[in-house]
Amino acid sequence: MTDIRFKRFNLEAYKPGKSSIKKLKKVIKLSANESALGVSPKVKRVISNKNLKFFRYPDGKSNELRNQISKNFKCDKNKIICGAGSDEVIQMLCQLFLKPKDEVIVPQFSFLMYRIYSKIVGANVIYAKEKNFKVSVTEIINKVTKKTKLVFLANPNNPTGTFLNKFELIELRKKLRKNILLVIDDAYCEYMINKNYQSGLNLFKNKKNVFILRTFSKIYGLSSLRVGWGYGTKKIIDGLNLIKPPFNVNEVAQKAAIESLKDKRFISRSIRHNIFYATKLKNFLNNYNIISNEVSANFLLLDFAKCKFKANYIYKKLKTKGIILRLTEDGYKIKNMLRLTIGSRPDCLKFISIVKSIFDK
Repeated sequence: MTDIRFKRFNLEAYKPGKSSIKKLKKVIKLSANESALGVSPKVKRVISNKNLKFFRYPDGKSNELRNQISKNFKCDKNKIICGAGSDEVIQMLCQLFLKPKDEVIVPQFSFLMYRIYSKIVGANVIYAKEKNFKVSVTEIINKVTKKTKLVFLANPNNPTGTFLNKFELIELRKKLRKNILLVIDDAYCEYMINKNYQSGLNLFKNKKNVFILRTFSKIYGLSSLRVGWGYGTKKIIDGLNLIKPPFNVNEVAQKAAIESLKDKRFISRSIRHNIFYATKLKNFLNNYNIISNEVSANFLLLDFAKCKFKANYIYKKLKTKGIILRLTEDGYKIKNMLRLTIGSRPDCLKFISIVKSIFDK
């Protein structure tokens, strides 16, 4: 009897940040860059709505959501596609643009799904070295060949928290061949406070060879509902719609995303919270020679090179107290570092208290 055969993929599966600890019921999860303040009160009202028709298929084109996105960001509704998280949009981009042996350039340390989806369709992933954990325009350009089709870039970058300013982004687009699509992931753009920063959407809204990714999983707090969107030329969007699953974004996710976009007060509160506690945590950890990036997202990358303790030691100590950070050795291959999500006020204060007890005993 012949065994059923399937494709073999030369890749490492995505490992999410841990969310539980054995024998501990109460855990503070600071490992997945989730919203510190949860969701907007308006979203809670939508989710509790008893009149939602779960027996009906959702709007396959996410029309109302695309209308709201268009209104909020002053962009063309016909150039927007919605997905089950921006992950799905990344997957569809790889399916649409790549064939086996094509090349995709990603920064050395970057969101793992860029490389995973590229490899699944048979493309070769080329890694551009970073300098001090910052994406290098020069290194990306040096990696370009005749086979290069896509360049993926999260700005600010995950997991490093570094970013390219608006001048560097413009330089990158100018130096890339015109037939290479630059994909800019704006996942953390709302948290940025640097005056020289501009989101990919604001910079390249009308560029034909730039595609923008956005998510509702971070500042909007809709991680569990899986909803994101992409923005590009109508030609690209039409191509993506040909391969998009027919009902990919569920009705609850669409309605929740719409209400999230309307609640500007909640977004402002989330930004203020992040700036305050990210700065507080950064300054506190610096006292113990744990160095981190400029505040640019809802996380800090913690460097233990000058600290008297190793990252793994602190990770394990925190875990015994019910606090989970992200081990950057998993997937990202960054040694002696941890990624810390900016949590709620009680979570941040508890983290500070426990770190103090570890170092000051």
